[in-house]
Amino acid sequence: MEKLAAQIGGYLRPPDVLTLEGDLGAGKTTFTKALAKAIGITRTVSSPTFTIIKQYEGDFPFNHLDVYRLANSEEDLGWDELFYGDAISVVEWAQFIHEELPEHRLELVIHHTGPDSRRVECTPKGERFTRICEEIFT
Repeated sequence: MEKLAAQIGGYLRPPDVLTLEGDLGAGKTTFTKALAKAIGITRTVSSPTFTIIKQYEGDFPFNHLDVYRLANSEEDLGWDELFYGDAISVVEWAQFIHEELPEHRLELVIHHTGPDSRRVECTPKGERFTRICEEIFT
């Protein structure tokens, strides 16, 4: 997960949005921590499960969202400012705010396949993310 996150991190620029889905323990937060490190975040990155959003400064501003608690909610947290601002954003459990997500984004689904193995599905939304997926996954 760390190697993949570092590869993807090398391509990202604000206001890029990545969505992460997968079962509990699949590696979403592990991936996010490695991605944050790849874009120069030096603070410890932890899951924002109870706060929903944590923001960090590094080479680029970085938003880490865990929207699991927003299932069946109509809460507006200023999505436009978050997703079209000056930060890279990673959204865990993105299926709960699907209607709020930007059209252009990179969707990753992490499948837990064993104690130390994962399979990642990459679905690019937009031409730029298609190119990124082709370079990394082929």
